Amino acid sequence: MLDAVLRHLEALVAFDTRNPPRAIGTGGIFDYLRAHLPGFRIEVVDHGAGAVHLLAVRGAPRRLFNVHLDTVPDSPHWQGDPLRLRVAGDRAIGLGACDIKGAAAGLLAAAAQTAGDAAFLFSSDEEANDARCIAGFLAGDHGFAEALVAEPTGCRAVLAHRGIASVLMHFHGQAGHASDAQAPTASALHQAVRWGDAALDLVEGHAGDRFGGLTGLRFNIGRVEGGIKANMIAPAAELRFGFRPLPSHDIDELHARLRALAVDGTGYQETFRGPSLPAGDVAGAEAARLRARDLADALDLPVGNAVDFWTEASLFSQAGLTALVYGPGDIAQAHSADEWVALDQLAAYAGTVRRLIA
Repeated sequence: MLDAVLRHLEALVAFDTRNPPRAIGTGGIFDYLRAHLPGFRIEVVDHGAGAVHLLAVRGAPRRLFNVHLDTVPDSPHWQGDPLRLRVAGDRAIGLGACDIKGAAAGLLAAAAQTAGDAAFLFSSDEEANDARCIAGFLAGDHGFAEALVAEPTGCRAVLAHRGIASVLMHFHGQAGHASDAQAPTASALHQAVRWGDAALDLVEGHAGDRFGGLTGLRFNIGRVEGGIKANMIAPAAELRFGFRPLPSHDIDELHARLRALAVDGTGYQETFRGPSLPAGDVAGAEAARLRARDLADALDLPVGNAVDFWTEASLFSQAGLTALVYGPGDIAQAHSADEWVALDQLAAYAGTVRRLIA
């Protein structure tokens, strides 16, 4: 079966689905999927801006397998062509091989060797922090009760992970000569620095928070830009930051507290939000985690630890499906130069899918 997986993976890696630039249409890789899923009912929806999803259904399944086909851009540090799969020793190397075209190849190989009910949802915008595909799919009358979302988890079922939030802030000051006596808020850059210091103190106050093996609140100031030169008071500054809450955190409360640390008139624009897995309030999240644990046990999937990275499984959970994350590979190899996935992981994932849909 591994040979079939590698043939599909070689073809899938060769399709350029880097995101950005989000230049993904309904042909190309989606034509390949159509051609290799005979006997499936196929529906393709273009949500615009490189966001396309393909739903393939055979029979009347209630469980959905989801894989995203887009990849991050490659870096100059690759040792070979990122769009050409290379097999070296026990590894398959190629852009997206680990995150997560290896799982897509496994679905195709398993489908060809079975005749049971199956449903596959392929999407192309996960790396864009946009989620048009999954949101559009879930807005319809899909009829599914369970979702297995493929991300690199070492072929272990992940039942919980953090949420994600991204924010753009605009600080406003008053230009002037740096030698002048300044009000505390005169410099927009000084405002940004003071806000960052207060935000880090807030985050430190959550160091003891726990949920399902996860601890604390993850927070990162990714970019600060503004000002003109050293002897001029900065009239404007822009700051981008993100945080990753636990399922037990109230994301709206965290936004309100972080916003309140800034002076009046500071712009605060939420640019992306992804719920935690499981989604819901504290009691609801724990109940959903137990349902996902029951599903993993029923499917005879080994259960792994909760993870810090975000996945679209949380969107399925938020929509009321029992959702877990399960896929081949190690997240440490995702988004890296010479990205790779272990051959035994590819074989294990494809074998599991074959067992579940046989």
